[in-house]
Amino acid sequence: MRREQPKITVLTMASYGVGKYLAEFLTGAFGAVVYKFYETEIGLPALYVALATILYSLWNAVNDPLIGYLTNKGAPFSSRLGRRFPWIIIGLLLTALSFILIFSVPSSWIANAKSNPLPVFIWMVLTICLFDGSYSLWELNYQSIFPDKFREQEVRRKSAGISTAVGVLGVAAGFVVPPLFFSYGDIPSYLTSAIVIAAVTVAGIILLNPGIRETKEMISRFVIHKDEKKDENFLSSITKAFRHRDLKAFILLLFLYQSGAMCMTSSVHYVGNYILNVESSGTTVIFAGMLIGTLVSIPFWMKLSKRGVNNQKMLIITSFVMAAFSFPMTFLSTIGSFAVSMGLWGVGFGGFWTFMTPAMADIVDEIVVQEKRRDDGVLMGLRAFFMRFSYASQAIVFYIVHTATRFDADPTSGAAKLGISLHMAAIPSLFFLTGAILFIKMNTLDSSRIAKNKEALESMDI
Repeated sequence: MRREQPKITVLTMASYGVGKYLAEFLTGAFGAVVYKFYETEIGLPALYVALATILYSLWNAVNDPLIGYLTNKGAPFSSRLGRRFPWIIIGLLLTALSFILIFSVPSSWIANAKSNPLPVFIWMVLTICLFDGSYSLWELNYQSIFPDKFREQEVRRKSAGISTAVGVLGVAAGFVVPPLFFSYGDIPSYLTSAIVIAAVTVAGIILLNPGIRETKEMISRFVIHKDEKKDENFLSSITKAFRHRDLKAFILLLFLYQSGAMCMTSSVHYVGNYILNVESSGTTVIFAGMLIGTLVSIPFWMKLSKRGVNNQKMLIITSFVMAAFSFPMTFLSTIGSFAVSMGLWGVGFGGFWTFMTPAMADIVDEIVVQEKRRDDGVLMGLRAFFMRFSYASQAIVFYIVHTATRFDADPTSGAAKLGISLHMAAIPSLFFLTGAILFIKMNTLDSSRIAKNKEALESMDI
């Protein structure tokens, strides 16, 4: 039986978009600063930094899908607040605290980081894994709300466009805000920067509240179907979800996209420090270029989305755009040229973001129709695992490149600078290109099937 859906206001969509802001703000700050902080400021040997990051990513192999599976069953006070809302609030508070801990390495350990790296290594592993667990707790549940709360295609497109615009500000803030409070060579200043980031995260919870509040209809559906459906164990849920070809295609594309994006964002402060020779705040110009390019492109992508284009195909097009505009940055050496190139890359980035969430929602709809149950938490857990596993690919790329170019011996040598340029541009371009090609071969979801799934969901009321 079809149930009338509550009206979603623009303010609700904008509030939901604050979650995108916080996600990208935290991811950007983590990706751009943490690796360089431990390698070049603390002085932890490159092998240990890479190994810590890889262990952190392996932790995701259990952490993300498991959290998705467990929280899918409900939350404290779920009959009143819903099964997602409490986890989002708890997760965000823990994320803010754990981010501060990452940069709170005991000073006595820092002095001996090269001669006795084990204590700092253990601190890095434990704190970034705590950060990841907390981040997953809120972000997985935040993503899981979208397909259930925003059910109409037009509402999804409009909400995704608003979320993209708000989220891009988070990307910019994640890159721009931290350098305003830390300086290269000043270790204590990084902790100050972390405290500021944590404070912004906590403040963001207030703005996020209306967008993530679950409606009475959502809570009612959860309570009714919670008693009806048979529980599956963790491995069974993961195995069943992974049988869907379009889901596999999507998360593989996201993994390769995120791997490229992580390499780029983690490279910018290396570029600023060793190629451009500017202060930490000097990289703001580069990120400003990306922000402008992204924001300017969003109205164009939104206009296309209103014409009913296939979200899956648009991901392919925007991936090619990112690949095309990232590669030329391999050969740049001035801050102005980087700013312009990042602006052009931002055009593809803005498009990918505009269509990414609706594309995932379309895939979730198809799986819900086929399985006749809503296990969004498990699906988002798989998605998060592959996206976050990109930290391992970034660490491996940096370790191989820095070892081959003897970065540790002389970070200003010609070989070291070439290595930075490679993991800033050429390697990310390869990631984006590979993702697009594989998605073309694997994705099968067309417009007619998407429309049929919408009709089926209305009659099933899941």
